[in-house]
Amino acid sequence: MHHVTVKDVMTCRVISVGENTCFKDIVQVLLTHAVSALPVVDDDGHVVGVVSEADLLHKEELREPFLGESYQPHASSGREFCVDRAKGEAARELMSAPAITVSMDDSVVAAGRLMEGSGVKRLPVVDVHGRLVGVVSRCDLLKVFIRSDRDIEREVRVDVLVRSLWMDTSRVQVAVKDGVVTLSGRMALRKDAQIAVWMTRQVNGVVDVIDALTWDRDNTPTGERC
Repeated sequence: MHHVTVKDVMTCRVISVGENTCFKDIVQVLLTHAVSALPVVDDDGHVVGVVSEADLLHKEELREPFLGESYQPHASSGREFCVDRAKGEAARELMSAPAITVSMDDSVVAAGRLMEGSGVKRLPVVDVHGRLVGVVSRCDLLKVFIRSDRDIEREVRVDVLVRSLWMDTSRVQVAVKDGVVTLSGRMALRKDAQIAVWMTRQVNGVVDVIDALTWDRDNTPTGERC
């Protein structure tokens, strides 16, 4: 089975800015391309940070005429307000660093967990040298589920039940509806049936698995039986 990686779903044409890009130019790029954040790269293409709308709005907040030297900005959206960074003029001074990135060879599951844990909606994608090669968004990660029921059924039947499992699966039936796979029929051992269900869950595009399998003999340890 082929497990989908970030490079399978990422957008390769990614917009970025250099470390010396000025404030106004960053704003223009964000507006022109309708994005909320941009990777910041050095001269060799390495991702050194990310500059976002939030970073730029912090700068604008400091320009308010009623703010005195003793003003303490309020952190919002779970991000720390850095006065020194907000006073910056170039990307290297405005950006959040280090950047949260994902490898092009990471799984989409790993990328999704990183987004969830970091509270971001998109991640710069880097190669083994840390150079920017793309960007992946939450929307991109959902592409893995856009497979026809027929394709999913074929992979479960051929790759899981025939090629991957060293056991008799001739009495197993597979049905797929809206990405939900139903495994029914009979297998020799209960443990083998559990393995078949587990492997089916790993198939790209499977939303859920309904286990309707029965077995001839229960060979699971006594403590695992229910």
